[in-house]
Amino acid sequence: MSIMSYNGSAMVAMIGKDCVAIASDRRFGIQAQTVSMDCKKLFEMGPRLYLGLSGLATDVQTVANRLKFRLNLYTLRENREIKPKTFMSMVANLLYERRFGPYFTEPVIAGLDPKTYAPFICNLDLIGCPMFTEDFVVAGTCTEQLYGMCESLWVPNLEPDDLFETISQALLNAVDRDAVSGWGAVVHIIEKDKITTRTVKARMD
Repeated sequence: MSIMSYNGSAMVAMIGKDCVAIASDRRFGIQAQTVSMDCKKLFEMGPRLYLGLSGLATDVQTVANRLKFRLNLYTLRENREIKPKTFMSMVANLLYERRFGPYFTEPVIAGLDPKTYAPFICNLDLIGCPMFTEDFVVAGTCTEQLYGMCESLWVPNLEPDDLFETISQALLNAVDRDAVSGWGAVVHIIEKDKITTRTVKARMD
């Protein structure tokens, strides 16, 4: 078994009309053994910026803490809100510094630009190579299933409520085909004036 799938995870981010959504499962396991069902994999990095970390649970916590530290330094030095694209560079730098002994985590970033409110999503591999898209990005142990569901369900210019329904159905149906992820999900819908967080029930088997 790959070290990336040791704890299991599923993560997806989608772009809607003037909004973005990011969702992850809540399972923390050790291979096939489930340990808990409230594992935090999505981290708030700004008023309209979220980071999702899939992969090895220890590295998820380490990377989240180190990024929060660097983000606080940036905020103190620049005295302004970080742009999602700038934050993506910060994440890429942190991961590439350790390229010869990498953090076993694949980040997903979703947010709105602080000035223009333009939606932004991207994901990175474990040495910090970014991929930008205008529709959706996925990460975790069931990426093939997530890609299939997202390709089927996503359409451009989804309103926030439709975006929630789309991302929830994509994630829930994808994790049903993966033994090491699932057991509940959490979804954040990021709009320019509010963030809506919903916890979604899923199959517990």
